[in-house]
Amino acid sequence: MFVKHCKVEVYLTELMLCEYNNMDNIVPRRFSKADTIALIEREMRKLFSVPDEKEARLWGKYMSNSWEPLNNLNSTIQDAGLYQGQVLVIEQKNEDGMWPRESSKTNKKTESRISVDRNEFVCAVCLDLLKDPVTILCGHSYCKSCITGHWDHEDQQRVYSCPQCRQTFSPRPALARNTMLAEVVEKLKKTELPADCYAGAGDVECDVCTGRKYKAVKSCLLCLNSYCQNHLEQHEGFFKGKKHTLTEATGRLQEMICSEHEKHLEMYCITDQHCICVLCMKYEHKNHHTVSAAAQRTEIQKHVKETQKMFQQRIQQREKDLQQLRETVESHKRSAQTAVKDSEKIFTELIRSIERSRSELIRLIRDQEKTAVSRAEGRLERLEQEINDLRRRDAELEQLSHTQDHIQFLQSFQSLTAPPESTDSGNGNDNPSSSLFSFDGLRESVRQLRDKLQDFCKEEIKKISDRVTFTNTVPKTRNDFLQYSHLLTLDLNTMNKHLCLSESNRVIANTDKAQLYPDHPDRFDQWFQVFCRERVCGRCYWEIEWSGDVFISVSYKSIIRKGLGKECVFGRNAKSWSLICTPSRYSFIHNNIETELPEVSSHRIGVFVDPSAGTLSFYSISDTMSLIHTVQTTFTQPLYPGFRVGSGSSVKLC
Repeated sequence: MFVKHCKVEVYLTELMLCEYNNMDNIVPRRFSKADTIALIEREMRKLFSVPDEKEARLWGKYMSNSWEPLNNLNSTIQDAGLYQGQVLVIEQKNEDGMWPRESSKTNKKTESRISVDRNEFVCAVCLDLLKDPVTILCGHSYCKSCITGHWDHEDQQRVYSCPQCRQTFSPRPALARNTMLAEVVEKLKKTELPADCYAGAGDVECDVCTGRKYKAVKSCLLCLNSYCQNHLEQHEGFFKGKKHTLTEATGRLQEMICSEHEKHLEMYCITDQHCICVLCMKYEHKNHHTVSAAAQRTEIQKHVKETQKMFQQRIQQREKDLQQLRETVESHKRSAQTAVKDSEKIFTELIRSIERSRSELIRLIRDQEKTAVSRAEGRLERLEQEINDLRRRDAELEQLSHTQDHIQFLQSFQSLTAPPESTDSGNGNDNPSSSLFSFDGLRESVRQLRDKLQDFCKEEIKKISDRVTFTNTVPKTRNDFLQYSHLLTLDLNTMNKHLCLSESNRVIANTDKAQLYPDHPDRFDQWFQVFCRERVCGRCYWEIEWSGDVFISVSYKSIIRKGLGKECVFGRNAKSWSLICTPSRYSFIHNNIETELPEVSSHRIGVFVDPSAGTLSFYSISDTMSLIHTVQTTFTQPLYPGFRVGSGSSVKLC
């Protein structure tokens, strides 16, 4: 007979096997959560030389100190609920045919406790914990009020059924309170955590809870598990006296493990500036300057206060600038509103004046028209009368010329041939239409008035526009640019894994060695690039120092992050603009079109962006400030600063 123990570290996928009471003799075996209990048993049989024909079985010790046999060998490690730090025992029957674990006196009290699920004590009718529980003849239990209500609906048929198994009863069974079940439910209620302790969105879940998980309150850096209050108490009881380090619940436990050796990251390599485990220190980082993570934290912490003090001073100054700017903006708005009102009033008066002039001119034209037409109509009437008289005489003469009466002809001829009195003034040279006025000159005068007014308005509006444009001129000196300076911070979720940070995250360097950054949808997975968190709002200016081969860029945030295509590279697409800086040349690139630029000796670059004006400019900063290149375009999306850092290169945010 024998009893063998093992310790499970599921999060490390490492099963720690050892002989009973001999924790020094540990042999690691690695499994995944998808491996089965049968596989663990085979490994333990092989390790402890248990023949396959020997009857043996596995037991698991849970945090409640209860032992349960792992009978379902097809269950996976995850399905079986095994967790890191849990103890497994493989045992063989005694010579008397008894299992040692069942006959052990030391386990009678602690191992007789059975882990139960809350759902086992939920009423199938109201779906809540049993209240005043009763058990009916088929063995199912309900709240007394629930089963009573259910059977009340079945009174007419006189046949009563179980809501779960549908077994029928007649006559109606009497209900008696299940005292033992009621006591268990009461104890369960006392051990339950409040509803607000359930894990929600953004909370760290307890790794031991099954079903609906509770919110974790602590995480164990040795077990690499997070625990709710109940399981934390069990954890502390189980590992009492052992060095298990607890921290506030975190979802970053896996990031605290070395991906190479699956050991806890507890050291810091100052040479390479990242966290390592003890095996890293022994092998990959041998002869490097290494200290404990706690010591490095203490050293860096000394500078935190200084950095915070600098931030606070800058915050105070920026808040003061912000308040002054707000007051200036409000004053400007009030001034602009007054100017708008005054301009509207003046233009309204001008329009009214023009309307009055228009009305007066129309009145004069109509008066002249009325006078001229009246005179012309009188003359028309007289001319028509004269024509009619002449026609009458002509007809009478025609008739007289045909008469045979010579005496009548002679007597009438004199009166008919005398010309009628003319309606004209007697001046035969007068033009009949000379009394009508010509409006051509009037129309020309009005056109000239219109042209003069339009020219005057254009000239005055241009003067006003020139004054407004003057206020939006590009800064000239470095001090002018620094008024728009912008403090940049890097977005670590976008940083390629070959880029590392130093100097309080102000320096980006390409070390050609992948860093332990977690996967993130925003991260550039192929190109050595990184975005800044802050988007460009209004006029912005920042400065950087560079070495090696770098791209100093601005880009839309919608640029693709995954892959090797040009749609992912700063400057190689329509979503980004880049200044390429190398020791041998400078160039500007946008939409994969590259423009060669004169070489610049300075390694400090200033970037100025005015999105509303569509301006992007790069400046060389030394004793003087000189323009390298400027772009005039239209930005259709918010801009974000970004950098591409070549192998062995670096960028420092100033």
